[in-house]
This record gives sequence, C-alpha cells and structure tokens, in this order.
Amino acid sequence: MILSQETEKKRLIECNVAVVGSGPAGMLAALKLASLYKEVILIGPQTNSNDMRTTAMMMPTVHTLEELGISNLKSHAAPLSIMRILDATKRLIRSPSVSFHASEIGEEAFAYNIPNTILNTAMAAAVKNNPSIFRITMSAKDYHHERYGIEIKLTDGTTINTALLIAADGGTSSARDAAKIKTYKWYYPQTAIILNFSHQLPHYNVATEFHTPDGPFTQVPLPGNCSSLVWVLKSERARQLLSFSSKTLGKEIEEHMKFILGKIKVDTAVQVWPMGSVISEIFAANRTILIGEAAHVFPPIGAQGFNLSIRDVIDLAAAVSVNIADPGAEDVIRYYNRHRKLDIWTRTGVVHALNCALLSDFLPMQLLRSTGMEILRQIASFRKFFMHEGMNAGCTLYHFLGYLQKSEK
Repeated sequence: MILSQETEKKRLIECNVAVVGSGPAGMLAALKLASLYKEVILIGPQTNSNDMRTTAMMMPTVHTLEELGISNLKSHAAPLSIMRILDATKRLIRSPSVSFHASEIGEEAFAYNIPNTILNTAMAAAVKNNPSIFRITMSAKDYHHERYGIEIKLTDGTTINTALLIAADGGTSSARDAAKIKTYKWYYPQTAIILNFSHQLPHYNVATEFHTPDGPFTQVPLPGNCSSLVWVLKSERARQLLSFSSKTLGKEIEEHMKFILGKIKVDTAVQVWPMGSVISEIFAANRTILIGEAAHVFPPIGAQGFNLSIRDVIDLAAAVSVNIADPGAEDVIRYYNRHRKLDIWTRTGVVHALNCALLSDFLPMQLLRSTGMEILRQIASFRKFFMHEGMNAGCTLYHFLGYLQKSEK
C-alpha cells in the first residue's frame, strides 16, 4: 500500500489492517500492529482532550505501554502500593478490613494512577511519531462486507478496502453492528460520580475502597496531596449530590472517608457515569475484531476497562500473527475468540458479583462476603492469589497448569 497524495485524490485506499476508533484502545491497536505491518490505517477524530478522569494502569499494562514506546508515564502518576478495603455498610454482618501490599508479591506497586489527559496525549504523540501509522481524522459512515475484505466508506467520500477491520469505536460500535455481532446489555440501579480532589493529609500511596450499601466508594492516589474518586450511589442520591456546591460536596466526601485525609477540596467538575455493562456474544466475526468498549463496557469498578483493553490488543497481535498474509482469515478470527472469551467473561462475572453482593440485604450473602474477606485477611496464599489475578488475569492459573503438566512428565 502506498499512502500518497495521489492515492488520497483517488479516494481509494487498500490495506491489510484498518482500525476504526481513535480513542485509547484504537491508538494502542495501531501501535501494536505497526510492528507487524508497514502500514496501518487509524480512522477517527482526535481524542477528547477534556477527559478529566484518571486511569489506574496495572503493572503489566505499564510494561506493555513502555514496549510500545510510551514511556515516562510514572513521573506523572502516583503508585498504588497499598490497597485497603473497609466495610462501611453498617449491616448486621460486616466484613473485616483487609489490606493488600504490593511488596507482598514482590511488586513496587499494583498500578499507577494517571490523569487521562496525560495518558491520551502520550499515546497520541506515539501514534503521530510512528511512520507506519497513517492517520485519517474522518469518521466511518458505512461498511460493506465481502468474502475477502471489507469496504469502509468515510464521511469525506474516501473508500478504504481492508482485509481486517479492528473495531475500537466504543460501546455503541457501528462496526460491530455491521459485522452482525450481538451484545448483551444490563443496567444497575446506581450511578457513579467521578472527580479529583486535593486533601490536607498525605495518602502515602494508599488506595482506600469503602464498601457501602449503595456500592463502592473508592479513593485512588494521584501525585502530591491529590486523589481521584469513584463514588457509586443509588441514582436518586447521585442526582442530589450533583446539585451540591463544591464546598458542600467536599464535606460529604470528608465524612464518607472518616476524615482519614483531613480537609478536602474538590478540584474538578463532577462527571457522571451510568452503571451498566455491555458484552459481545463473540469478539470476532466477518473479518472484524472487537477491542476495548466495542467488545466490553464495564462500570467503573476495579480498574478493569483500560487494562482489559491492553490484553485485547496483546491477543489481537497474537491472532494476526497466525496469518500475516490474510489477517481477516478464519484462523485469525477463531484464535482471537478462543483467547479472549475466558478473560472477558470472567472479569465481567467478577465485577457483576462484587457489585450485587454489596447491594444485597440477604443475610447468607452478607455472611458469604464476610467469610471471603476474612479468608483473604488471614491466609497469605489466598491473598497473594487474589493480588496476582487482579494485576494479570489468569497468570496464577496458567502457572499452576504448567506445573501440573511438568509433574506428569
């Protein structure tokens, strides 16, 4: 493929791989695939620069970003060295407090929490500086599937013929719909409010999650005496908080945090996140592979979204490597579906179960939750398993299966 001014005038571009959606998942996919192909097309408008949320990058994610040439992120982020869970439900059966230390599993931190503005800017710069990525800031408006490729029509009239389409165009993905991939959707009676705040006392790189009857209330460190907050509440209560002044909202946060960080000042506008999930029935079909929120939309619980997208991209590259000559072939599609299914469905189930357990007033459910937390508190091996799996899905299971295979020989 020759991407020249003459080619653009003809308004016809042919390529092996095109990525639709230029958000974080799309940019990561383009960067990863650029190591396999001389030309990768990335389609979509520039990333929103006003995203005031933060992202907790698990350590495997940090390492992958560094491999893609996105380094020096740690200097703009705060490490999550300790994670503690506190029961603030005031129910009859309450769970014990549990603290998880990254040093217990030989890590400097579980994750690094970074403002999305900085993360997105760093990824955009890496895309811009990669000579193998051809950036088109138009949007895709139509798709036509053929046996040996997909024809993409852009809003400016350009036509792109590609052997493989990577759908990274979000939870309402039109590329996914064009590939006739069905989804499952469900919603929770909750709303998450997200903001950043500064505080009087240092956080010492400790993230604290308060379990409340409405859902988790999670403080995550940022550089300096600052933190981000994800507060999951019943929707009616969330609407009430949105009417508060910044000063009044800060006092509410202080009280919910039991004043462990002293006085609090809200630094950003409050962002609202409806609580719901979307998951695809399959993750690849008809020469189309889904990544990011086109494949799975998570509520903001447990820092799953971005880290799961990273694993999508890793498995995407592995799948394409099965058939470099024809990356949209059936063997590539089968490989991706086989390798993503367990990870995505397991994470979806865990997040759903944790949220439902917090909302439940059923005494046996409270007892089960309390017992589980006590096991984590008392037994180091279970705690380490939980920490390893939280950072890198499936790693402990894969090591265990490998051990069994060696034992049988």
